[in-house]
Amino acid sequence: MSGVPYARLSGFYALHFAVLGAFVPFWSLYLEHLGLDKFAIGQMLAIIMGTKVFSPYLWGWVADRTGHHLAVIITTVAGSLASFALTLWVTGFWPLALVTGLFGFFWHAALPQFEAVTMDFLGDAVHRYSQIRLWGSLGFIAVVLLAPLLLEARGVAFLPQLVLVLLALLLANALLLPRPPELAHESGQGMARVLTRPAVLAFLLVCTLQLVSHGPYYTFYTLYAGLHGYDLTAAGWLWALGVIAEVLLFLVMHRLLARHDAVRLLQLSVALTALRWGLIALVPDNLPLMLLAQVLHAASYGLFHASAIHLVYRLFSGRLRGRGQALYASASFGLGGAIGAFAGGYAWETWGPAWSFGLAALIALIALGVAVFGMRGLLLPADGRPSMMAQTARRP
Repeated sequence: MSGVPYARLSGFYALHFAVLGAFVPFWSLYLEHLGLDKFAIGQMLAIIMGTKVFSPYLWGWVADRTGHHLAVIITTVAGSLASFALTLWVTGFWPLALVTGLFGFFWHAALPQFEAVTMDFLGDAVHRYSQIRLWGSLGFIAVVLLAPLLLEARGVAFLPQLVLVLLALLLANALLLPRPPELAHESGQGMARVLTRPAVLAFLLVCTLQLVSHGPYYTFYTLYAGLHGYDLTAAGWLWALGVIAEVLLFLVMHRLLARHDAVRLLQLSVALTALRWGLIALVPDNLPLMLLAQVLHAASYGLFHASAIHLVYRLFSGRLRGRGQALYASASFGLGGAIGAFAGGYAWETWGPAWSFGLAALIALIALGVAVFGMRGLLLPADGRPSMMAQTARRP
């Protein structure tokens, strides 16, 4: 990776996912502390995920039109810090909803553009993306293990301050990022033409459904674990185990991509996702199986995300790269995450906690069907999958 600012790129991922390590597992506890019920918590998380439906693509359009991806990253991280600071003073559903939506508008735009910048730095070594991205997982692990200790000592009301400190460090890192190399981009296909391919639409639908299925996990897993006798520290270790498995997957992902088509890897990840949610729904009191379910995070998130990022890079080349990453983020973590958080909250209140994860397993099975039968057109021929995937990655 000669010429790649490895430390600064890795540092951004580490701090970005450190913020998520404080926010995702524990924000529902903070909202519960403020008096919100489970359905309201689901709505609040749906709001922040809903901004990801349009925010990444809007900022991606700005970045692609201006060519200033780094400026967009700095602006959106600064906006995230400023808007989240308002949580120190606001309470009540609607004020929190407004602040949450504003935070999401900025927050969800930064990572897709950073993914595009990282790919520009990697160039023909794009298959080594996971070796940089794994530092994000390590940042998440560090915070998800330390945060329970802080919150048990200081109280859950301390959570916004913890998130703000991490956001400030992320902004400092963003300001130190070097300009990405100027690459000669071929004109390639236009966005509309790429999106008229049925297999591409199937891919985006799979991304949406995969993250719909993750909605109950990201919104309620800590609360669900608490119902079954796991204290806050134990829940933190369960979260961490999943991300440790993800890190191990990232360490070998470049080898998997060199030997197997990204489409096949993505299909496998969706199948294992359905198994994961089924285990959590059916046997939450069985610790060995709960541990297995968390190890499967390597597949449901790590394998899926790395494969999807690789496919996005292959499908959306040249001047489409920023919008391609943004479209993936919008379809998956945005639309899928919002629907999943809302549906998970509704299922929890209407049918009970276990049904939230049962519904997630069903949705993952639907995603598997779409992936197997709808994405055949994205499979590469056997002789078109050399060990250096970058040769095919740039073909639309």
